[in-house]
Formats: sequence, structure tokens, C-alpha cells
Amino acid sequence: MFRFKLKNIFFKFLSLLSVIRGYNILVLILAQYLAAIFIFSPKKTLRNTIFDVDLLYIILATICVVAAGYIINNFYDVQLDSITRPLKTRIHNYVRQSTKLKLYFTLNFLAFTFGILISWRAAIFFTVYIFAIWFYSHKLKKYPLTGLIAVTVLTILPFFAVFIYFKNFSTIIFVHAIFLFLVIMVRELLKDLQNMKAAIIYNYATFPVAYGERKTKIVSIFLLVLTVLPTATLFRYPALSAMKYYFYFALTVLFILGVCLWRSSETKQYRMMHNVLKVLLLIGVFSLIFLDTSLIVEKVIDRLN
Repeated sequence: MFRFKLKNIFFKFLSLLSVIRGYNILVLILAQYLAAIFIFSPKKTLRNTIFDVDLLYIILATICVVAAGYIINNFYDVQLDSITRPLKTRIHNYVRQSTKLKLYFTLNFLAFTFGILISWRAAIFFTVYIFAIWFYSHKLKKYPLTGLIAVTVLTILPFFAVFIYFKNFSTIIFVHAIFLFLVIMVRELLKDLQNMKAAIIYNYATFPVAYGERKTKIVSIFLLVLTVLPTATLFRYPALSAMKYYFYFALTVLFILGVCLWRSSETKQYRMMHNVLKVLLLIGVFSLIFLDTSLIVEKVIDRLN
């Protein structure tokens, strides 16, 4: 009996971990800390950045909001996911919807609490972020273009919480954000192409459903071409340092992806390209440490001392 209960709890934990996309949450934590260390506060020591309590609260609030966002998105997309992700849907159904909703409200409350611990401005920021995610899932998702822009902005928004905290208003950060915005938007379009058949069945007005597969490809390739502009701008900054090799690699991958996209027409092909962009973004997170290699040495030495 005890073993059965333990097994039941374990499977429910795995189910919730899948719903909140634990892997994405871990990547988000890593990305925020690396961005804080190598972009937003390069003059602060490694110890001071990592053990900055307010930064910790910002990251905790962010992961609570994002995890809650995945839950509410899962709640509204349950029909679509039953076709596009049947195995995941069965795993997610191991936990009742009422339990997920309770967790959703709990996580949002925790996010607001962490915000209050920083400042009332932070509390307002996370409150607006919580509302924006709900409004996207409930309303904006139904409008193809508005929904596409909204989900892209909401994906990037966690980094602006850290950005505002450190008040590091540099051009290189904005240009980098534009590059991310374009790549993430293409990733979302590929995701919609991948789920197009299910969206048609359940009358979801995604971009490909509203404007067609061909126009979606044209828009995606246009966005891929636009990534050349922020990348060329970034190459002008010496502070980019060894990370320029990541952008050389990224441009090569994006060019190949654009060619493949134009020739593709099957769900599995769109899924593969979507996963390629996810990996490319993940590599970009780890590449942040190469923004200034001398900074790595200095921070490590400081840590040892």
C-alpha cells in the first residue's frame, strides 16, 4: 500500500514537472543568472551577483510566473494537445485539472510575494506579467498576428526583469533582444505549422490557419533574413568578444533552416526545424560566457580568493 502511494506521488510529480516544463524552467534560471553575470552586471564580482538576494527573488518570481503560465496554457490547449501531443496529454492527465488550477494560483501568489520582497514596482511588474500571460492564453491567442507577437514578447519579458533591476541600459542589450525576438517568433511560427492540422480540427486561428502555409513560410524566411541586421550591428561592438563565433554559427544555421523551410511540407520536418531553433537558443544561453573571456578569469579568481 505504501509503495503504491509512493509510486502515485512520484508519477504525479513527473506529471506536474511535465506540465510546467521543468526543462525550460531550468534553462530560464541558467539564462537569467548568466545574463546577470556577463551582461547586466559585468563589473560586479561573481560572489556578489550569485548571492544577490534581490536577484534571487526576481528569478524565483519569474519561474513562478512562467510555470503558472505553462499551467494555464495547458488548461486552454488541452484539446489541441490531445492530438499534437497524445503521450504528453496522458501524462498531464495524471493530475486533475482542479489540482493544476490550485497550483496555478499558488505560484502566482508566490510570484507576487517575491515581488513585494524586492519593491512595490517589482510587485506591479510581476502582477502585470501574470495578467498578460492569462490574457494571452484566454484572448490574444485567438488572433493570429497579435497572438504571435504577444507570445514572443512574453517569452523575452523575464530577461527585462533582470535588465530593469541592474539598470544596464546599453545598445548591445537591445540589439541582442531584437535578434532573440526574431528567432523566437520564427520558432513560434514553426510550432504553429507543426500543429496546423490539429488547429484546423479545433478551429484554432493560428497564423498558418489564418494566412496559409505558404505565407507563413514567406514571413518566417523574411524574419530569418532580418536577423542579419542585429547580428551585423553586434559585430561592430568589441564587447561581443568570442561570442561572435556563436553568431557566425547561428547565421549559418538560420540560412540552412530557411532553405529547408521553403522546401518542407510535412509535420515532422517542421518539428525538426522547431527543435533546431530550440537547440540554437540553448547554445546561445551558454555562449553568454564568451562575451568577455577576461571577465571569466577575473570572476573565477575573485571567487577563489
